Amino acid sequence: GIANLSVLAGDGGVTGYDTGPGNTLLDSWARTCRGEAYDENGQWARSGQVNAGLLERLLADDYFSAPAPKSTGPEYFNLHWLERAGISDKAPEDVQATLLELTAASIAGAVQASCAGAALAVCGGGASNSFLMERLSANCPESSLVTTEAWGVHQDWVEAAGFALLARARLLREPGNEPAVTGASRALPLGGVFLPS
Repeated sequence: GIANLSVLAGDGGVTGYDTGPGNTLLDSWARTCRGEAYDENGQWARSGQVNAGLLERLLADDYFSAPAPKSTGPEYFNLHWLERAGISDKAPEDVQATLLELTAASIAGAVQASCAGAALAVCGGGASNSFLMERLSANCPESSLVTTEAWGVHQDWVEAAGFALLARARLLREPGNEPAVTGASRALPLGGVFLPS
């Protein structure tokens, strides 16, 4: 659901944050209008036209201009949020096209602000949406764009691998957070280990 940006600097520094909606709005709208779990390859979005006024209203949300680090989720970016922007008179496929462009444009805005021109490796469900990848590439013309598979990690495995690393860190009592990413005051072990009695 939510798009995040992780910046791995050449000097070993790491920053990152949630950029806004990834697939969460696209999937919710596809379920609501078509009864489908998702818009395969963005074909439904491709059939619509981006509504410039709606896109402008969506991108005007304060979240997109808030400084990093920041975090969000579907409790914020959801269909109620979308409905407040005024969609009742819009064709469903045009809303989907606009949501896909919102996702690409908001990610591109974060890239421009944090790592303009950097090589980008996309993972998660969005990497399987060919139209989203096209629009992301068009919105980030100065960056090379690949999926993490080109870097040796399947795009569907990255998040699971991350959680495995967090679990390992917890078991070893090592910090599992990066203050530059989370906004925490210091690095700490995260979570807890609970065994049945």
